[in-house]
Amino acid sequence: MISYIFKDRIYFSFLRETNSVFLRSAVAFFLSFCIALICYKKIICWNKRKKNGIGEQIRDLGLIGQKEKEGVPTMGGVVMIFSTLISTIIFSSLKNIYVIMLITTMLIMGIVGFLDDYIKIKYNKRGLSIMGKILSQILLGFLIGNIMYFFTNTNESILDSKFLVKKEHGFKTTLPIFYSSHNNEFDYAFFLSWYNKKWKKYTWIVFIPMVILIMTFLSNGANLTDGIDGLTAGISSIIFATLSLLSIISSNKTYSSHLHLIYIPHLDEISIFSFSFIGTLISFLWYNVYPAQIFMGDTGSLTIGAVIATLAFINRKELILPILCGIFFIENISVIIQVLYFRYSKKKYGIGKRIFLMTPLHHHFQKLGYHENKIFNRCLIIQMILSMLVFILLII
Repeated sequence: MISYIFKDRIYFSFLRETNSVFLRSAVAFFLSFCIALICYKKIICWNKRKKNGIGEQIRDLGLIGQKEKEGVPTMGGVVMIFSTLISTIIFSSLKNIYVIMLITTMLIMGIVGFLDDYIKIKYNKRGLSIMGKILSQILLGFLIGNIMYFFTNTNESILDSKFLVKKEHGFKTTLPIFYSSHNNEFDYAFFLSWYNKKWKKYTWIVFIPMVILIMTFLSNGANLTDGIDGLTAGISSIIFATLSLLSIISSNKTYSSHLHLIYIPHLDEISIFSFSFIGTLISFLWYNVYPAQIFMGDTGSLTIGAVIATLAFINRKELILPILCGIFFIENISVIIQVLYFRYSKKKYGIGKRIFLMTPLHHHFQKLGYHENKIFNRCLIIQMILSMLVFILLII
């Protein structure tokens, strides 16, 4: 946007250099970081003056140190969305379909999370119903899946009259480990064409449910992980950095060819959004590391998971999410296993039994006596290892 405004004005020579995506991404990062850092401090101070006006209401889970978290301001995710949106609007091209998809994902899931947090603060601690959240995630996944499949992947402008796709059926993505001359490409049409090649044109039957499943699973996974100071924000920062680097490689025809990744035209603009989000996440960590001075709430955690899912699909790297977002997936799976086993044992033995001391999984380790700061640090180390593993599987 800023490049468009100043492109014909010679006396704005520095701003005209913002045609460099790297420079715009770097400036967007610092702008987002500064805006968020100031806003978080203002919220913390305001909450103290108002005597816990938007303070977190902690449920009694029998965990050490939970009482100290009572009254800590929540809904920090609002600042995440605001600072990221401002930086993206200023420095990115709003004609790029990928940027629009990311902004749409952030705003829709941010609104859902905000409603959930608002209900928790004003009315009851449960917030929105589980089905209400899942339904919103399904609808968002359906929207993103349709845009990704039925709209062009090579046309930068959403204002172009040829925006609707007239291309061959199928949707190609990246399959890790299996190197081929086609840069590790895998087509979703495989799931249907192995039985009948005529069914290839119905690939959307496989692809769109995949988007919905990952969107729902990852958004809830990030939400469930947000139970220890700094955990979700710290893990997400590394995930965003990994996906940002992959998007930079995939947007360049030379780099993508040498490193065996799918070349995706016009992908470089999303790095501005990614760096903006990383900036606000790092500033949030400044106040959220133990002992936390502010929480992101569902406004932030639901949004983070959904944006990561959309970013992965845009990069054609969704099949590596179980590895890259392994902690989010494990946290989610631990809850599912606990609930299913409890119901099964109650039905069979008449009394509900548990596999874990408490779920999500990080609470299990808290119950074992681990300090939440140690859990946070070790999860960060695990996430770094997972990110390096992703590069090994994709590039080598």
